[in-house]
Parts: sequence; structure tokens; C-alpha cells
Amino acid sequence: MTLPEPLVVAILAVLQGIAEFLPISSSGHLVVIGELLGSDGGLFLNVVLHFGSLIAIVVFYWQRIVELLNRDWRVIPLLIVATIPAAVVGLTLKEVSFGGKKYDWILEDPLVAGVCLVMTGYLLLILSKLPERDGEYQKMGYGKAFLVGCAQAVALLPGISRSGSTIVAGNALGLSRQSAATWSFLMAIPAIGGAMLLESIKVIQGKEVNTIAPQWLVMGVAISAVVGWISLGVLSRMLNSGRLHWFAYWLIPFGLAIVVWRFKVMLASGI
Repeated sequence: MTLPEPLVVAILAVLQGIAEFLPISSSGHLVVIGELLGSDGGLFLNVVLHFGSLIAIVVFYWQRIVELLNRDWRVIPLLIVATIPAAVVGLTLKEVSFGGKKYDWILEDPLVAGVCLVMTGYLLLILSKLPERDGEYQKMGYGKAFLVGCAQAVALLPGISRSGSTIVAGNALGLSRQSAATWSFLMAIPAIGGAMLLESIKVIQGKEVNTIAPQWLVMGVAISAVVGWISLGVLSRMLNSGRLHWFAYWLIPFGLAIVVWRFKVMLASGI
């Protein structure tokens, strides 16, 4: 039986609020759970729920953001450099055709999500083996900012955790885990804001259809923001205790189960 639209949006919003900040990939879970729930909100709903996560970041890190605007001006060009890879890859996947074929289906494919969830699990296990560093993102060079930005670009794939991949990259490049986490979520502000703007323009222009009622979209943003704010506090505590790799024990079996499920569906349909 198909669930009512507001209930589907509420479930996906709670999932977004949890999975965007805890390193389990919100996009991967939204793609898979959305498919199981029969949601037809598509990529637009995904981006709208990410806007709730953006609100959570601004509320949770408001002091850091004020400092950035008032004192840490050097961080702003670093953020611009770090955003370039995701912007280029995202626009390429969504706007550019190769041989008359677009590849944006990759962003909504459950099989891709399953494989990438397994990869995220292994990333977290790698993080647990890295030595603790003491670097601060304010002192990071442009080259390292760009490399962490490349990790964010890879996380456009559903199932690759944006927070997980960028925290691992930042830690590997010398940042402390807390500093890498703060940098990761500061990077999310232009990334999520830009994606929201592009998707909104598409809906206005009629290039992308939104089938979700506006009031349920607003509800989804609110739920995603509140749950996301709570999740950021949980993430901070787990980073301090060195337990982030615990999520790998969910991601790897869950991802493998999705891969098996999708192969069974493909075989049943004769693909």
C-alpha cells in the first residue's frame, strides 16, 4: 500500500537530518528508501531536504560563521576553491550530454548507492586507523582545500557520505578530526545552497517537475533542520570519542544487501 505523501516526506526528512551529518550518506539512503516508499519527489525533493540540513549547519555553527565573516576572511577564498570540484562535476553530470545521453541517472540509481555505501563504510574504517592530527582549517593551503573539495565532489555519488569523505580527506591532509568536521560543514553551505538554487530555477523554468505539495516541502525542511541540528551534536561527541567507524558496521552490510536486491530485480526483469 502506498503511504500518504506527508508521511513519506516526513520519513525522508528524518532520514536526511540523520544521514547528512552522521557519515552514512543522506543521498544514498534517500535514493534507496525513496524507491522502497514509492516517492516520486525525485532529485528536487532530495535537494529541498538538504536545505533543511543547511539551516541546521548555520544554526549549529553560527559563531564560527560570524567569526569567518568578521575576522577569518582568508577562509572565504579557501571555501570558493574547495567548492569548485563539486560545482564542475555536478554541472557536468546534470547538464552535459555525451553522445546525446545524460548521466544524471547515476545520482538516483539504487545499485550505485549500494556499492557506494560499502565504499563509505571502508572509508570510515580507514579514518579509525589514521593518527590524530592537530591542524586547523584556518591555516590550510589552497592545494589542500582543493583536495578536500575533490572528496566532496566524489560524494555527489549517492552512497558516498559527504561528511565522511571530507572528514577523512581533511584528517589525512593534517587537520584534526574536529577541525576537519567544521571545515566539512562550512563547505556544505555553498555546495547545498548552489544545488538548491539550480534545482529551483529548473522547476520555475519547467525543466524539472515537482510533484510534492508546497506545504509538505516546508514541513520536510523543518523536520530535516531540527533532526540535523541534533545529529551535529551527536557527530561532535562521536568524533571526540573516536567511534565514528562504528557506522561502517551498518553501511557495509546494508550496502551489500542493496546490491543483492537490485541484482535480483534486474534478473527478474530480464536485464
